[in-house]
Amino acid sequence: MNAMQDSTPPHATPYVQPVPPPAPLVRLRDTRSKSPALAAMLSMMPGLGQVYVGYYQRGFVHAAVIASLVTLLASGVLESLTPLFSLFMAFFWLYNIIDAARRASLYNDALAGNPSIELPQDFKAPGIRGSIAGGITLIALGFVLLLHTRFGVSLDWVEEWWPVAPMILGGYLLGRAILERRTSGSDGSSAA
Repeated sequence: MNAMQDSTPPHATPYVQPVPPPAPLVRLRDTRSKSPALAAMLSMMPGLGQVYVGYYQRGFVHAAVIASLVTLLASGVLESLTPLFSLFMAFFWLYNIIDAARRASLYNDALAGNPSIELPQDFKAPGIRGSIAGGITLIALGFVLLLHTRFGVSLDWVEEWWPVAPMILGGYLLGRAILERRTSGSDGSSAA
């Protein structure tokens, strides 16, 4: 009678409850990561997207390029070259937006340690680094503005002498490029 009450055959395995699949891993967002969409949107004001990501020098250079082009176009000095400068300004403005979004994405990939991508050679993690030229420029600019606001010195000369600023910047960049070529040539590598 005992055998009749137990309907399970002796060779059958007991019922095992199925194990649920593991829950998907929830990856927390790194608080240092940057939004590429926000970087692109901020770059509607040239350079601001780069500053948001942490590329301060690059952001200020982009802002200076656009400001210089706007000033040049508004002055009417180079009337015959207005179409060329206008086209370049439109191109550079769009490049600025794309660059900010791209740098935000690369920054996030670098934070995540993503080995599946190869970062461009010019990509360095942002940070605050010293700049002799930037420091001297800001000190000189602050000094001139202080002379104007505190001591009433006229700034009329700025309108006539502003073209010297791009010349100085160009000289600095040229000197830096020559120095880098000499340095890379002395290491035994070819200076292309």
